[in-house]
Amino acid sequence: MILLLDAHVLLWSLSDVEDLDSRAVRAIQDTMSDVVVSTASIWELEIKRAKGKLRFASDLIVDATRAGFDVLPIQAVDAIAAARLPAHHRDPFDRMLVAQAARLEATIVSRDTVFDRYGVDRLDA
Repeated sequence: MILLLDAHVLLWSLSDVEDLDSRAVRAIQDTMSDVVVSTASIWELEIKRAKGKLRFASDLIVDATRAGFDVLPIQAVDAIAAARLPAHHRDPFDRMLVAQAARLEATIVSRDTVFDRYGVDRLDA
């Protein structure tokens, strides 16, 4: 199973795992799961850090890699798919996750129920 972590899940996985639902923790820690983090989520978190909206000390790429997560690049087909999605949600970062999850047949790990409107699999975080 491929798990695509939403931005908040990435942060909690790296620092506040007790904030995550126990099923999500088990799935992320399962050695049979391929856990990926979109470049879009790293970008989103770094923008929020630069604006002072979030504070975290970690180097997201280094810490995600240490945790065994793969960083998923954004491909041109992802950009096209995200742009063509129905307008259920305007957040470009979330739309990118939907496009990547669809391409990879991945499950998005998130508390955000907006993903359910797109028909992608979601594991509640």
